[in-house]
Amino acid sequence: MTPSSPPSEGPNQVPFQQPQPYPEQNGQNWPTQTLPPQQPKKNQSNILGLIALITAVIGFIFACIPGALIIGWILLPVAFILGLVSLFLQGKSKWMGITALILSIVGTVVGAVVFLVVVSTAFDESFGGGDTTVAGPSEGSDAGSEQNADKEVAPDEGSSEDGTRGNPYPIGSTIENDEWRVVVNSVTPDATDAVLSENELNDPAADGSQYMLVNYSTTYLGDNADGEIPAFVTVEYVTADGTTVNSFDNVVVVPDAIDTLSTLYTDGTATGNAAFEVPTDTADQGVLAITPGILGDKAFVAVK
Repeated sequence: MTPSSPPSEGPNQVPFQQPQPYPEQNGQNWPTQTLPPQQPKKNQSNILGLIALITAVIGFIFACIPGALIIGWILLPVAFILGLVSLFLQGKSKWMGITALILSIVGTVVGAVVFLVVVSTAFDESFGGGDTTVAGPSEGSDAGSEQNADKEVAPDEGSSEDGTRGNPYPIGSTIENDEWRVVVNSVTPDATDAVLSENELNDPAADGSQYMLVNYSTTYLGDNADGEIPAFVTVEYVTADGTTVNSFDNVVVVPDAIDTLSTLYTDGTATGNAAFEVPTDTADQGVLAITPGILGDKAFVAVK
């Protein structure tokens, strides 16, 4: 047999072509296609960080407003937590969360400072402030003006400075600051009979003690529209040995008692008596400690 010959080309037939060998068959490698370098993915927007940032900004603003501090104190911790969580989200932008953390911390510090300033101002306005000044008894006053020169006091209390235990101001002196004015009008060292006759339920003084009546006036000088109560003014008796006696140590019905619980407005005055149970032997050797308001400076007044 003779090898078959390629079919003859007809008018409708495609010319026969021999198949081409693969490149490997000729010792060649397939051409490799080079892919473009893959671009790193950009960080996507961080919604949680954005919320934290907005919350921190609003909280910071409220923390600077005295009347809205509580709102700032609520929002700032929330912003801190949200900002911290946003930093752990993969593939998310971090700058907003970091900014929120910084703002929340700084805002908390600022809020604390504002709070301290507000409290300090309110405390000073409510309880009195300013330097305490003392003026001597007015001319023609019946109040005693001579001090007890040989009064027994503790060795470390002797002093030539006016208004100390060793050198108290005389009865009738005016003690005042920006908020209060206090004047001791009179002192009755032995007022036991007057106190006991005021009310039959009053207990007698303890052995070796007697009741002392101190009549004083307190005037409100501040400008608080709501007024203040005279209870912020304190009058105490200090014994010769340095023990403090308060008028409420022994509760008794006092004749013409001063009203320290009714509100006084600017230039309003309350006058009356306070009773103290003092040692009988050294009643006139003690002094009165006057404090015009909680923040006022204490001054000492003689009892005769």
